[in-house]
Parts: sequence; C-alpha cells; structure tokens
Amino acid sequence: MLATAILVFREVLEAALIISIVCAATRGLAGRARWVSGGVALGVAGAIVLALAADRVSNAVEGMGQELLNAGILTAAVVMLAWHAIWMARHGRELARQMTSVGAAVAGGARPIRALMFVVAFAVLREGSEVVLFLLGMGASGTNAGAMAAGGVVGVAAGVAVGVALYRGLLGIPIRHFFTATNWMVLLLAAGLSSQAARYLIQADWLPALGDRVWDTSRLLSNESLAGQALRTLIGYDARPAGLQLLFYAMTALLIFIGMKTWGSTSPAIRPSAPR
Repeated sequence: MLATAILVFREVLEAALIISIVCAATRGLAGRARWVSGGVALGVAGAIVLALAADRVSNAVEGMGQELLNAGILTAAVVMLAWHAIWMARHGRELARQMTSVGAAVAGGARPIRALMFVVAFAVLREGSEVVLFLLGMGASGTNAGAMAAGGVVGVAAGVAVGVALYRGLLGIPIRHFFTATNWMVLLLAAGLSSQAARYLIQADWLPALGDRVWDTSRLLSNESLAGQALRTLIGYDARPAGLQLLFYAMTALLIFIGMKTWGSTSPAIRPSAPR
C-alpha cells in the first residue's frame, strides 16, 4: 500500500501543480471550471487508452515511440501555455479591473480557456498513463488489489491536497499583482516543459545532447525527491541537465517574454463599466 501511495502521489502531484497554476491564471474567466473539468476527463480517458496500448506505442519508431509521444505532448502544452501567457499579458489589466468591480469576464478577444483545457488534458494524460501502467504491473505481480486501491486513493488525495494548497496560496496575491505573478509562473512552467521535451528528443536520438551533463546537483536536490519533482514541474528544475535542455528552456522563456512585451503592451484601453 505504501509503495502505491507514494508513486501515485508523485505522479498526481505533477499534474495537480500544473492544473493549479492553470486555474489560478484563468481566475475570473467565464466557463473555466467546465473546460478544466473537461480537460481532466479527457486526460484520464486518454491515459487509460495509452496505458493499454503501451507496448504498441513503445515499439513504434524503432522502439522510441514513447519518448517521441511524450515530447509531442509536452511541446503542444508549451505552445498553448505560451499563447495563454501572451493573451493574459494583453487582457490581464482589463480583467483585473472588471474582477474588482463587477466580476465580469473579459469582453472581446479570443479566450484561452479551450486551449488550456488541452494543457490540463496533456498533464493528466502524461502522468495518468504512468499511474495506470504502474497499477497494472503491480496487479500482474500479485499485489493485493485492496491494498493497491487504498494506496492509490491516499496518493490521489495527497496530491490533490497539495495542488489545492498552491491554488489557495496564489489566490492570496493582491489582484493588482495577480496576473503578473501567474503569467511569470506560466512562463517558467512552459520553459520547464520545453526542457523536458528536449530530454525526450535526446533519448530518442532525434537531437544531440550538446553536453550530457552541464552540472550535477543531485547531492543537494535529486530529480527523484518530492521537492525535486515539484520544482521540475514549477520551474523546470533538473539536477543533471543536458546542454540542449538549457537551450530549449532559455529560448522558450525568451520567446514568450518577447511575445508578452510585444503584444501585451498593446493592451486594450480600459473603459469604465456600464452601469447596472
């Protein structure tokens, strides 16, 4: 039971952190709960299908199918997070004003909620497929089903609790600084996911490593520790990064930052609210 609870907690934690940031960053947008819930449902369904087809996926593309699939999932999430960060840089001030007055959603402009549904789905898909594979393996090895189920419930509950705590903490940020803070968190999250995508492409021998290990901080904080996993999700921490990972991280962060400054600086004029 303990082994199951720990592994499920670690996987759920990563997905919960991403979902918490997405929920906080879309605070005040109409329909958020519906789209985020839809993303979770899609991710769970996809994780089950992917886990059941794991052998076929792994054997694809000369045995590198799983790495390439993971890289593709992460890259799609990075693109959608980048769009969200730039969109919020443009509309965040108007949304903040409306939240403090009438709490209305932003009027006009393309809403990023649908795209972020897929960010949530990708997060749940990636981590959920690993959980399903682990549980199937445990069951095949003869592990007691009751103990495994109890451990899974404990792991899910603990991971969700940490995600909720992060979300509540983000909501405590004063509204005038809220969207700036969450935009920077989304930027770091996207850069970290881009770095992880680079790692998978290196493992698949699709791209050169440009240095297998630029530094090694495993003794201070390993990738396998809970803190290391949490930081990997939040800011892209890697105790032993390859040079290409650092390049992907820096380029992703720079491009999103430029987009936020270029398009975000043309934020629509703030108009007074219509009387109600």
